[in-house]
Amino acid sequence: MQDASVKGIVFDIQHFSVSDGPGIRTVVFLKGCPLRCNWCHNPESYSSLPQVMAYAERCAGCGACVAACPHGLEGLRALEQRWREKCIACGSCVAACPAGALEMAGTTMTVGQVLEEVLEDMPFYRSSGGGVTLSGGEPMAQAEFALAFARAARAQGLHVCMETSGYCLPDRLMAIRPYVDLFLYDYKVTGEELHRRYTGVSQQPILENLHRLDASGAEIVLRCPMIPGVNIDPEHEAGIVAQASALHHLRQIHLEPYHNIGLSKRTRLGMDASGGTDAPSRQTLTEMAERIAAKTGRETLVM
Repeated sequence: MQDASVKGIVFDIQHFSVSDGPGIRTVVFLKGCPLRCNWCHNPESYSSLPQVMAYAERCAGCGACVAACPHGLEGLRALEQRWREKCIACGSCVAACPAGALEMAGTTMTVGQVLEEVLEDMPFYRSSGGGVTLSGGEPMAQAEFALAFARAARAQGLHVCMETSGYCLPDRLMAIRPYVDLFLYDYKVTGEELHRRYTGVSQQPILENLHRLDASGAEIVLRCPMIPGVNIDPEHEAGIVAQASALHHLRQIHLEPYHNIGLSKRTRLGMDASGGTDAPSRQTLTEMAERIAAKTGRETLVM
């Protein structure tokens, strides 16, 4: 298999997912993302490189990590910034820690290695109409690996989904399009100014890629993260309706409530963990979903 040797950096492989496409699925999370959404629940995906995540509450203060570090770094117990600035994530400290207080976020794997693990669950895919989902981060940040993996997975008869922000070069997106059965496409914020403020990038190429995919006949689910104080308002609701109404191959709209799991991960990575908010009201999102469905004629679900 010509794609089997292509390498990528994977930070998680989640089995038995039922919320990332139809049926029972295995989700492959790739590192790297050009967006900086402050509500992101996978901040370990920002960087394209492996990182060390530290659980300070587990640390026994034994010093095994310091002794194991081939670069002589200290300060791991206190998660000092000077340590993080010099750490190259070689993993020596992770292997040495007896308390499991250190963990690698990101492992280099070949397409063949990832596919081998994914194929272990083939009976569940067949019985449920499931398959594999590429996620991240942004899968197209590792475009070569994403394409090679999607092509190899399809060759094995797998149903392939890809979750994407759509922020990538058009030619790369269209290259992978024939090997993806369903695109789980993020629609985060309505309006260029707000989009830049909350994600760090322009919305224009994202919308252009969304409609480029639709014009190609690609099947799409519009995924909308819903964050109190950011986008739960009439303007964004109207934006969702406008985008959904313009798509010809839209299968569903998903409203995805904010949750704060990303805050604890930020702490483990030595990042700023401020700026969290409460989860949105289920009733508020249910009522919004009903209005969107009525206006677009498309099934709209609160996930």
